[in-house]
Amino acid sequence: MLAAAIKVLVTSVLVVAIAETAKRSSVFAALIASIPLTSVLAMIWLWLDTHDSERIAGFATGVFWLVLPSLVLFIALPVLLRSGWQFWPSLALASALTVLAYFIMLRVLGYFGIST
Repeated sequence: MLAAAIKVLVTSVLVVAIAETAKRSSVFAALIASIPLTSVLAMIWLWLDTHDSERIAGFATGVFWLVLPSLVLFIALPVLLRSGWQFWPSLALASALTVLAYFIMLRVLGYFGIST
């Protein structure tokens, strides 16, 4: 239970730190957010819990392939906002497009026999 609480605390502090940094410098916050800290933390937590190198390798491979469709969000959201859409509808549509991109990517990976 203590380990889970520490994981939540460390991860939460990271997200709040990025959000607070964005109030002062969106570029610096974007730099921090673009570093795969969440994935690195997840790998650390996974290692501490399992000591399973193969599981971590599979996780890292899955993250690699699924980062690609996640980029749809970062393309669609600014385009929608700059086109005059309000924030919440823009975020909803960009998120929906990202989910669609995930499904497409999973189908493409499956077609080529790549498991995530």
